[in-house]
Amino acid sequence: MKSEQQTGIRPQWEPTAADVEQARITDFARWVERRTGRALPDYPALWQWSIDDLDGFWRSIRDYFDVPSTEPSAPALATETMPGAVWFPGVRLNYVDQIARSARADRPAIVYESEGGDRESIEWADLLRQVGAFASTLRSLGVRQGDRVVGYLPNVPEAIVAFLGTASVGAVWAACGQDYSAPAALDRLGQLEPTVLVAADGYRFAGREHRRDAEIAHLRAGMPSLAATVVVPRLGTSSVDDAVLWPDATAVEAPLEPVPVPFDHPLWVVFSSGTTGLPKGIVHGHGGVVLEHLKAVALHMDLGSDDTFFWYTSPSWMMWNFQVAGLLVGATVVCCDGSPAHPAQDRLWEMAARLGVTVLGTSPGYVMACEKAGAVPAADHDLRALRTVGVTGSTLPASLSWWLADNVGRHVAVASISGGTDVVSAFVGGSRTVPVWAGELSAPYLGVALEAFDESGRPVRGEVGELVITRPMPSMPVRFWNDPDGARYRDAYFDTYPGVWRHGDWITITERGGVVMHGRSDSTLNRNGIRMGSADVYQAVERLPEIAEALIVGVDRPDGGYWMPLFVVLADAARLDDALRDRIRDAIRTHASPRHVPDDIVAAPAIPHTRTGKKLEVPIKRLFQGGDAARIVDRSAVDDPRLLDWFAKFGPV
Repeated sequence: MKSEQQTGIRPQWEPTAADVEQARITDFARWVERRTGRALPDYPALWQWSIDDLDGFWRSIRDYFDVPSTEPSAPALATETMPGAVWFPGVRLNYVDQIARSARADRPAIVYESEGGDRESIEWADLLRQVGAFASTLRSLGVRQGDRVVGYLPNVPEAIVAFLGTASVGAVWAACGQDYSAPAALDRLGQLEPTVLVAADGYRFAGREHRRDAEIAHLRAGMPSLAATVVVPRLGTSSVDDAVLWPDATAVEAPLEPVPVPFDHPLWVVFSSGTTGLPKGIVHGHGGVVLEHLKAVALHMDLGSDDTFFWYTSPSWMMWNFQVAGLLVGATVVCCDGSPAHPAQDRLWEMAARLGVTVLGTSPGYVMACEKAGAVPAADHDLRALRTVGVTGSTLPASLSWWLADNVGRHVAVASISGGTDVVSAFVGGSRTVPVWAGELSAPYLGVALEAFDESGRPVRGEVGELVITRPMPSMPVRFWNDPDGARYRDAYFDTYPGVWRHGDWITITERGGVVMHGRSDSTLNRNGIRMGSADVYQAVERLPEIAEALIVGVDRPDGGYWMPLFVVLADAARLDDALRDRIRDAIRTHASPRHVPDDIVAAPAIPHTRTGKKLEVPIKRLFQGGDAARIVDRSAVDDPRLLDWFAKFGPV
């Protein structure tokens, strides 16, 4: 007999009457009802209104959260064209103002814990003092509105302070975690021609110290625009010459005076994975991020000023930006560097219990590792404060959703979310008022006009289609960096369905209104939420004299795992023995990312290309996912069609 888990005859989590009554999204819905006279009895009704009346919805978000506005009567959406939507024309504001207005005296703003056990608590007053001091230092170094300040940092409080100080003066922030090699970081940050680099002298991961002085030197040499480097002495061993030390950069007594900037003034640049060529710099504006993140963290994650928000992340990943948004609503945010599984696999659960975390975010990979290790967090730790476990980075299988219910607590909602760096938020996820069905994401987010399109551009239900967004969102990119005519931006999202955003995910919208994710429809490597393009791996591997060419793909397995094989074409007289495999892994670890070392390395007779010379990454990935080779690619368009048969023997996985 099949279990309830297998048949899906009941939700994995269902809100109680008290959950619904106390949810912030319920308060918002009632506020909108009073404001508009509409009846909004449940989440589907609220969502439908939010996408039917975008202007009214986003004005309501602004007013409900009391976001200061220089133009309170300005329309929310003056021009709806995609791309090119115009939001809140004439409005000036600053992201940092909203955070300063959320300060409180009775709880810390940031709690930090290193892998080595170092702990730090930063009160709100001290956070704002440090931000003001760092902003003053930036001004003294010549940073002006629109200049770029970049970070090469682990997930430490200094990264948040540096970002907020940068934003407060109207400069633009961008960052990479220190698990990125110097060349990979330079490919991203160097594009911006930054004025200031903020870098830590190193980080700890899995019990080892990783000094980064040489990488800092490489970055400085590749950034001739730099006026200064600020070094954060996390290991205490920095030997960087002519650098400003972080304690000196934040010692100045200066008031925090955020500069009002236009609604779409660049706040930060986040980066695409770099699958083809240099990673794309994606620019988001102050106003769009403020409104989108207030909606996401307050209404969907149900965060408020009494909460503690901990998402295990890195400054390389948009979830770092998303976690910082907890400060917008006065929540305490937790910074954590190092490995989530060191010194023990259940490190995150232990921290959540000890710190009284109410919303914990992680990846399916971490949950699977806990399951395999036989962890029972609810038995080993006091998780009564924990209300929600957020999961993103890849698809969460139904079995892992039930594992969380059984081993973390039936009182804990699983908020599986999916969105992207592109909008630095989620398109679909959870709500405190909506049931959670294992294997599904509960509902589209408010203000997100989400559909599944078939190949003809028709909406479909109950079958697989492309995830598309048919109406604009304020956190869609303002532009791409170094894309003056917008051609790369249009090609990235609007080349398939003109005027409609195609995101690159395969989804099914269910009869319940939930969404089942089937994985990426492009070739981005996305291991545990850390995205990287294949180009970074090729740059590392193909420099080895034994390797003529390489191809790497990432494949989502039906059981929730992720298989990332690397196929290599050997140079004449080369042999793929254990020694060469070790050199390949070391090259990727050193020159690309240790998170993207392949699971398998296989010698291939050749790599298939299109007739114009592009590697067939997406078709090979689809072969491994069980696709029909005859439907995936036109063999006449391949330089050596016989190679498709050779690769097909490795799938489906």
